[in-house]
Amino acid sequence: MAELATTWRPASAWHGILAEGHRGAEAANGVTVTARENLGIASLIAGEHDTHALAEAIKARFGLDLPSTPSAAMSETHSLLWSGPRQWLLVAASHARFTEDLAALPGLSAVAEQSHGRAVLRLSGAMVRKALAKGCMLDLHPATFPVGMTALSSIAYIGVQLWRVEDGPDGAVFEIMVPRSMAGSFWSWFSASAAEFGCQIQTTGRG
Repeated sequence: MAELATTWRPASAWHGILAEGHRGAEAANGVTVTARENLGIASLIAGEHDTHALAEAIKARFGLDLPSTPSAAMSETHSLLWSGPRQWLLVAASHARFTEDLAALPGLSAVAEQSHGRAVLRLSGAMVRKALAKGCMLDLHPATFPVGMTALSSIAYIGVQLWRVEDGPDGAVFEIMVPRSMAGSFWSWFSASAAEFGCQIQTTGRG
């Protein structure tokens, strides 16, 4: 049977949700939102006796130490997020070679590709903590939530994973991951929360 041609193409998790431009207070730009696109994302769950072998494989492949506490190990190309006892999320800045990344971990963990099931935003700006504080139960003060820390939490009744990356010109930078099915609901809440501070939206963040 001849194959049928199709014009269907994968769409960004934020397609139809984010619109590039400015939102909220016109004279301010307290929050910047950047969509993280084309990421490779996978969950890793190690057996009780497999953590050491997995840590060695991760170190050899990515040069990262396997976090044993709620923290994130990060390089220019990959991040490894603690997400529970013997559980992690592997995040690649590009999906281009992600299949090869996962193939480097044979039999060492239960691996589940999540690239198309999660949605990620980078949040920054002088007022980003105040915007998040309206619905986030975490204390995001620098003394308690330093660069490299991660946490699982709930914001506006939506389960999220939040982590802090290196500071930018405007101060703290956070990345937040939500289920793709909840991306619209999360954005509805966050855009309203950030509006009073002025919110600049970028939809081209690919790394």
